[in-house]
Amino acid sequence: MGSKYFQELRVYKLAEKLADEIWKIVNDWDIFAKNTIGTQIVRSADSIGANIAEGVGRGSFQDNKRFIKIARGSLNETQHWLRRAYTRKLLTIEQVDKLKLMINDLAPQLNSYLKSVGNNVEQ
Repeated sequence: MGSKYFQELRVYKLAEKLADEIWKIVNDWDIFAKNTIGTQIVRSADSIGANIAEGVGRGSFQDNKRFIKIARGSLNETQHWLRRAYTRKLLTIEQVDKLKLMINDLAPQLNSYLKSVGNNVEQ
């Protein structure tokens, strides 16, 4: 298996880790917060990994790049909802710090993965 496979797997695993952490946090919120912002943030976070997986499964560089861009948009949406959750006092500083570390790791790796798709024959 090539290095692109491992890069793809690493990015996908980071996306899963972020989504799972957000799920754990939202699961402790009250029903109103869960049903409003919680649903949105979980869906956007889950969408990051789902779009990475779908892009890989499409079988063409163009489709894969398109889905990686959609995953990047879902990451941006997730960051939006995290800011709203923090403003509404649904997140602790510790949770924000942990999620920031994950996002600061995932975002550049997602961009790097996007740049690498289609750049050589090893895919």
